[in-house]
Amino acid sequence: MSDLTASDVPRLPRGVRLHFDKVRQAHVLLAPERAFNIGDTAVMTLKLVDGSRTIASIAATLAAQFNADPTVVERDVIAMLGELKGKRVVET
Repeated sequence: MSDLTASDVPRLPRGVRLHFDKVRQAHVLLAPERAFNIGDTAVMTLKLVDGSRTIASIAATLAAQFNADPTVVERDVIAMLGELKGKRVVET
């Protein structure tokens, strides 16, 4: 269970970055001595994680982009970012 809320402002910690791997033709999340393969939805979400937007703002942007229910998107964003926080590649 995630301890994140819609008002939290997620950011990537020092040393963690989103990177496009030209060899694999896919985005990866790079962290010291680790790399995570991530899907397209995670890439779109992480591109919005800038240390100034709240989770609610990120979810609203994604919901508008995909014409989806903001409540459902917010729940999914919280779950995904919560998993990444548990892996110490996202912090609030």
